[in-house]
Amino acid sequence: MTDVHLWWYISRASALIAWALMTLSVVWGILLSTRMLRKVDNPGWLADLHKYLGGMTLILVGLHMVSLMLDGWLRFGVSDVLVPFSTSFKSLPVALGILAFYVLIAVQGSSLMMSRLPRRFWKGLHYASYATLILVSFHAGFTGTDVGAWWYQALSISLIVIALISVLLRVILAPTIERRVGRADAATSAAPSAGPRPPATAIQMMVTSMLVEADGILGIRLAAAPGQELADGQLPVWQPGAHITLHLPNGLERQYSLCGENADREHFDIAVLRTTDSQGGSSWIHEFLAVGMVLMVSGPRNHFELEPATDYLFIAGGIGITPIMGMIESLPPRRQWRLIYLGRSPDSMAFAGQLSSRYPDRVTLIVGGATRDANEFAGMIGDSPAIVYCCGPEGLMQTVAAIVPPERLRLERFVAVDRSAKGAPSALTVTAARSGKRFVVPAEQSILEALESNALPILGSCRKGVCGNCEVRVVGGTPDHRDSVLEDAEKDSLGIMYPCVSRASTPDLILDI
Repeated sequence: MTDVHLWWYISRASALIAWALMTLSVVWGILLSTRMLRKVDNPGWLADLHKYLGGMTLILVGLHMVSLMLDGWLRFGVSDVLVPFSTSFKSLPVALGILAFYVLIAVQGSSLMMSRLPRRFWKGLHYASYATLILVSFHAGFTGTDVGAWWYQALSISLIVIALISVLLRVILAPTIERRVGRADAATSAAPSAGPRPPATAIQMMVTSMLVEADGILGIRLAAAPGQELADGQLPVWQPGAHITLHLPNGLERQYSLCGENADREHFDIAVLRTTDSQGGSSWIHEFLAVGMVLMVSGPRNHFELEPATDYLFIAGGIGITPIMGMIESLPPRRQWRLIYLGRSPDSMAFAGQLSSRYPDRVTLIVGGATRDANEFAGMIGDSPAIVYCCGPEGLMQTVAAIVPPERLRLERFVAVDRSAKGAPSALTVTAARSGKRFVVPAEQSILEALESNALPILGSCRKGVCGNCEVRVVGGTPDHRDSVLEDAEKDSLGIMYPCVSRASTPDLILDI
């Protein structure tokens, strides 16, 4: 600490490293905004690295300023490093550096408050990063004591060229980005009329990370958004097999199974497959969802509960692994279980590598499709007395249902069962027992829609008889079940129905509403 040149060395080193980190931070920000690495990886790690680089830049700039004040040759005071034009030493270049410091603080501060600031304001402030690079380049070029050295010139030229190329790429790709954002904004602005409002119990959750789990499958982690109050400071308790409902900005609602560890109440983990026949849900998520975005989330709900048993056989096809993944994670090490996991290719099977490496003796991976001949499946299942949990394509579940006795079989469907054989729906009269309202439901209208039109709204989401959100208790009449949530016998024993698609086999139906 007695070397008279010590703080001069520290000042030089911290300034050069800060300049390099600032340039990399801007480059990373451009990669994040253009999503140029989307095909290779997910932008979540880019966001984390972008924030880290920005934070380290600010720290090193602070070290640079402190070392200037401790350097005995310059003899800078606090005002010299904080107030523009207050020093007589190269007043203009130093002032440019000070201005760059304040802009950097504003940009970094806006990153920390991203979820609380209007997106347009945050975005406009972030564009000031380019101005910061320009100011720093002039500051370094006219105040640096090594300006004439070849290595300093090479470093300066390299940093300026890298920044220039990145900015040019951003400008070139801007029209494509704006069209993409424009479509997302259009979907967001249509949200109030495009679908039902989120229920009062829905909470705001922020996307904290995104990861490509497999070909066409995006793993998403959600945590409570800043400022969101939770009942006991943690997310709701959930059991394996549960799903949550995402209320997307384009007005759509989509259900996704929780596939993480249910003991961890700090976040929810889901995996979303981009379907070829997407109706706007999975395609919106894959195209527009980004780390830091806030969504309304309701649930969890569970119609695929893991029942206590001594032995389990899990059968998953494709994305059907998601609810079963949560079940496997919850089981104690000594519990008996096996998994048969089918997929069209290894690259399309989420969690396959993780499961096969952790449980090589329990996991059987079958590549080449999610359906099998009944006799082939019978040989794989064997005479095991285990409770069978199956989730995947309808063909797979029909094959398994033909082999496994109903009392040992539990199914989870992502698409509705074809109930067209029951014929076209007919008109019926519905009575709401608690409100006393009585009305006719036309053949072309669902019971759920009739309830809503008669000011008796109940929570509905998929409206296809899959999610189970619109469950209602039946107190009179006989429902005609046309949903795919539970087995019909189980619904009758519970005295419930799902009015989004189901009807009644009697002229009148009385509901506990």
